[in-house]
Amino acid sequence: MDLSLLYETIAAIEPADPAAVTEARAHQDRLTKPRGALGALEDVAVRLAGAAGCSPPPMPEPAALAIFAADHGVHAQGVTPWPQEVTQQMVANFVAGGAVANAFAAQVGASVTVVDVGVAADLPHAPGLVHHKVAYGTADLSAGPAMTPEQTVAALEAGISVARRLVAEGARCLITGDMGIANTTASAALVAAFTGHDPAEVTGRGTGVDDETYARKIEVIRRALDANGLRPGHAAAPLAALGGVGGLEHAAIAGFILGGAAARVPVLLDGVIAGSAALAAAALAPAAVDHCVAGHRSAEPGHAAALEYLGLRPLVDLELRLGEGTGGLLAHPLVCAAVRVMHDVATFDSAGVTEKDA
Repeated sequence: MDLSLLYETIAAIEPADPAAVTEARAHQDRLTKPRGALGALEDVAVRLAGAAGCSPPPMPEPAALAIFAADHGVHAQGVTPWPQEVTQQMVANFVAGGAVANAFAAQVGASVTVVDVGVAADLPHAPGLVHHKVAYGTADLSAGPAMTPEQTVAALEAGISVARRLVAEGARCLITGDMGIANTTASAALVAAFTGHDPAEVTGRGTGVDDETYARKIEVIRRALDANGLRPGHAAAPLAALGGVGGLEHAAIAGFILGGAAARVPVLLDGVIAGSAALAAAALAPAAVDHCVAGHRSAEPGHAAALEYLGLRPLVDLELRLGEGTGGLLAHPLVCAAVRVMHDVATFDSAGVTEKDA
């Protein structure tokens, strides 16, 4: 198994630059506003300065959304009422420009790239669709590993490759997107494995399942953790945990995060699928978290647990539970506004404005 691209990427990831963080915070305090008046936006600007290693940080635009699509063998356990072929159908919808993610991307001027990393069908070539198929969906995670070690690494490296290409083409902010029927089941399993929460605490209703299906979903996740030898909170081997209960799109998003972090380009995380993938990325390279911004808080309970574990504060909380990158896209203008303040707002000295008495 060739791990060269993965380990090369991990080795290139640097933590936030403390000097840039200090300078950014000092610059914020010199701007013509009361200190701390912009609340969380000030923290975002400082965070991006540390990630970039300079203050003020580069403007995080243009943005590029990558939607990673894959199917899940655990679908056979009845964890969702949606048929598996919806994954393939939604990929076609993304490519045709008809999804909510496309509308939001158009609103903020972000490009959209759809990546087939594991759809359970052969997809035709189309503009905007990238073929990185590792497998035709995962195995059933409730019966054993969802992915082989080779598949896990291949999916991670697919995400790294997409990040590298988008950055090379000029993207200065990467936004995570996903599509995969039954992927909230894998997400909850990952969150339980990495954070230590009980599956019942981090499992949500996904696309809106009934009580019977919800109870089944929790039990399936418990079986998955047992089948893969993963006690909640004891995912000491991140590749094994990711391969055991994750999805191909989770692994690809984790790689996407690592690729962005290695390039010092901020990664704007979407919902629970991205949050659970970020847990895996952070386990592989803790400094990768310094390059992430939480776009929003999903209605899925596992997302709040993942964000708390990662130490990330979401910018938007609108009870979204769609995925696709929609929450990250909505947050992008806020991230841009936070950085623009650093570039455009005058300091007290330059504007001739008197500061308040100390």
